[in-house]
Parts: sequence; C-alpha cells; structure tokens
Amino acid sequence: MRARRLITVAALAAVAVAVCAYVVIHQIGDNIPLRMPTGKACVVNAGNASVNATGDGSGEVQLDAEQVANAATITAVGLTRKVPQRGLVVALATAWQESKLENLTGGDRDSIGLFQQRPSQGWGKPEQIADPRYAANAFFTALLKVKGWEKMRVTDAAQEVQRSAHPGAYEKWVDESEIMVRALSGDVTGAVACSVSEASSHGVEAVKSLGASLKLDWGSISTADVTNVVGVALKVREQKSGWQYAHWLVAHAQEHGVKRVVYADMQWTASSGAWAHVTERGGIDAGPAGERVVAEVY
Repeated sequence: MRARRLITVAALAAVAVAVCAYVVIHQIGDNIPLRMPTGKACVVNAGNASVNATGDGSGEVQLDAEQVANAATITAVGLTRKVPQRGLVVALATAWQESKLENLTGGDRDSIGLFQQRPSQGWGKPEQIADPRYAANAFFTALLKVKGWEKMRVTDAAQEVQRSAHPGAYEKWVDESEIMVRALSGDVTGAVACSVSEASSHGVEAVKSLGASLKLDWGSISTADVTNVVGVALKVREQKSGWQYAHWLVAHAQEHGVKRVVYADMQWTASSGAWAHVTERGGIDAGPAGERVVAEVY
C-alpha cells in the first residue's frame, strides 16, 4: 500500500508540474510575440506605416514572389484607371482575404482567381476571371459603382462587391494593404525588394515577355533605348511614377528574369535582393536622374 501511495503521489506531482509548465509557456507566449522565419522572398516596407504582418509596428509585409507580383498588377490596373488609393486598399484587402493574393484555379463552388469571382454570378468566363488583370478590372468596375464606397470602412466597401458569407473578414488585411499601396503607388522609395533565386527567362525572350506584361498592366507606356545591357527602359514623368514602375519591375522580377533595376540614384539587384544608393551604374545608361527606369534581364 505504501508503495502504491508513493507512485500515486509521484504521478500527481508530475501532472502538476506539466500543468504549471503549460500555463507558464502560454503566459509567456501571450506576452512575448514569437517571430518565426517566414522564408518569403519579398519584403514591402512603407517606412512609417502603422504595423507589419506580424504586428510589431515596423511597417513591413513579407510575401512570396507570386503574391507580390499579383499585388503589383492589381495596383497598376487601379492606378491606370485613376482609382483613389483607398480603392486600391479595398482591392488588395479583398484579394488577401479571398485568395491570399494567389491566382487560384478554383475555390468555393465555381469561384476562380484572385478575388474568387464566380462565372455563374456574371463576373465573366472562367478563362477571363483567371487573368489577374481582367479580375482586377472587374473588381474596380464593381467597386466604383457602389454609392459612397469612399466613406465606408474597407471591409464594408469590399462586402458591397463580394457579398461574402463573412462580411467582416476583409478588415483584418487593411494594415498590410495600406503598406503595400503606399509602396506600389510610389509614395516611398526603394520599398519593394525581392530575392530572385532562379531566372525563369533570359535574354531577348525575357525582354519580350517583360515588355508585354508591362503593356498589359500599364497600358500605354513610353520606352527608351537601352545601351550596354539587355533590358527595358521606361520614361517617367515624375519621381512618383518612376517608383511605381521600379517597384513593379522588382515585384515581377522572378517571373520575367529581371536581375537589376536602376532608378535615380538607387539600384536593386536580384543577387542582393535589396535596394542601395549607387554612384556608378555598372554600365547602365539611365539618363538624367529621375527621367527613366532601367531594368536589366538575365
């Protein structure tokens, strides 16, 4: 009997220790945010923006190459249509919630694409909705028809378009979307940085695919001759539009084999995955500072 009591007491003590450890660990977890490595290839940093994706106030959002490319395309489509920045935030928050900014081939019932639009609900043919540019244009067309959307909460404006079963879900992506819109709209410089692990296209073919994608996203766009390197040069009207193009080029670098982007006195390289101030442009003739953006491909 004595031995049995000792075993019982020891077992109860072990349970008590385990419970205490569980409580302590969870209390620590509730008070100390743990930052795990994300493995994301791209960082969008909008300087003094309010929060980041992990909530520590640094103004960063971390994404993979597909996510940032889709976000850049949505933003470019909105900018060419002169959609106010708040409308861009609504669009990105919606795409975050509906697809995590991934161009999904399916979803709930017949939903497709970035915004999970449904052919049966009149959004278009499946092959149309699967095109991010078509999907973004369709979303903006519907949003701009909503009376008073500019004064609504982001989640309410999104819901007027989407008619979701979870109408409040879009609001949780507002902070990330605001950071990304500031960056992709050119309000901050050197704000989109990606590491490119392997080029998907090279040389003349890369230049052709890059030029075609630029035209699809931006419509009429002015180009200039590039000397000494294989690449594309874009004429810009002002610094803000220059950074719109520069950030778009970095966002699509993985897809189109871009290895370097030069604008004004800054340069991004695929090998470093970062922007840096430069005095020598390494053979790239970028013209007078601020007049054109140059992208060199592999």
